Amino acid sequence: MTQKNPPPLSDVQYEVMTVVWDLAPCSASDVWKVLHKRRGVTRNTVHTLLVRLEDKNWLNRDIVAGHVLFQATLSRQATQQQCVRRLIDTVFDGSAQGLVLTLLNLRTISEEEAVRIGRMIE
Repeated sequence: MTQKNPPPLSDVQYEVMTVVWDLAPCSASDVWKVLHKRRGVTRNTVHTLLVRLEDKNWLNRDIVAGHVLFQATLSRQATQQQCVRRLIDTVFDGSAQGLVLTLLNLRTISEEEAVRIGRMIE
């Protein structure tokens, strides 16, 4: 996967990307089948989203045996890191500690996750 810095994803675009990461390489029809079950979206909507994601360098398109297949340009992990970095910078004024304290105060981290995080910090 090519490491680029495409623009931020909207919530809907992120949902499309999760389908692509799960199925890649995949066709527009493959993505539509998943999203249609979840949200009832049309094929045209999915096609438009895929084309826009390609235009924004989130997706690459290849033609294999006459079929157009899409694949992400960034891994899921790289994208998650980019999203979290943006969240820390914009919401927590660059403080990762602020994010962690908020998560702890909300009690959204299980004891098992807290132990793993502690081990990672050490």
